Amino acid sequence: MTEDFFADYEKFVVPPLYPFTGEKQKFNPKDYASYYILTVSLYDSLISNWNDAAKYKIDVRNCIDHVLNDFNEKKGGKYHLQLLEFESDKSYFVIALSIKNKIEKEKINGIISKYIEQLVSNSFYIGQSWYWLIGQKGKRDRKLFNITIKEYMH
Repeated sequence: MTEDFFADYEKFVVPPLYPFTGEKQKFNPKDYASYYILTVSLYDSLISNWNDAAKYKIDVRNCIDHVLNDFNEKKGGKYHLQLLEFESDKSYFVIALSIKNKIEKEKINGIISKYIEQLVSNSFYIGQSWYWLIGQKGKRDRKLFNITIKEYMH
């Protein structure tokens, strides 16, 4: 093999479609068509409040911030998640989900529940080790959260 073998590599470089700029995009509600408030609690929880997660060496607030920021970077423009309420002495947190397109009211609970379970829950379950916070029933069902969904009308 010669040293010039990769001399024309520039022709094969595929730059990312959405380059990371290092800047967080600001949330503009006018960019979205529908908004939902999600109250999130653990399914089959082993803890009575978020403070108890320290026993498992889990910093819940940092985990939430990390997962939401990661989600917003990946899904920016189509969906946006924002933490509205977190208190360490409670057993739930509240997030806002903004969606670019309108979704039929009959389908929204199923779509959001499935979407959150598949995308966001896995980031918590595996990426942030939240599987320590749920019991055997939750692990067997591979379910991390109970989520209540209410449409936000402004």
